[in-house]
Amino acid sequence: MPSRTLKRSFDCLSAMRALGEPTRLRLVRQFIDGPKAVTELCESLHVTPYNVSKHLRVLKEAGLLEVEKNGQQRIYSLAAAFREKLSRNSHTLDLGCCQFDFDKLPE
Repeated sequence: MPSRTLKRSFDCLSAMRALGEPTRLRLVRQFIDGPKAVTELCESLHVTPYNVSKHLRVLKEAGLLEVEKNGQQRIYSLAAAFREKLSRNSHTLDLGCCQFDFDKLPE
């Protein structure tokens, strides 16, 4: 039986829960510039692979990230439904009920 790819709709409440942690906000900020591997994220954020993976799982389960396997690496990127919520300059996330300006968030 062929597998069907379902386009996941965006859930504002799940997004807000996932983004309610500073490290996850820092991770999302990294993805604004494009897809990243776990090792790249660890180096740029100075966070252990265990912690990065834990936060990536939360973001993925909330529908904010997509993952692609490339050999032994996993490459993460912003999910299409999540990218649609970013402004044209890609630095402001508009959830309707609130906005996150990634340029104004603490490092």
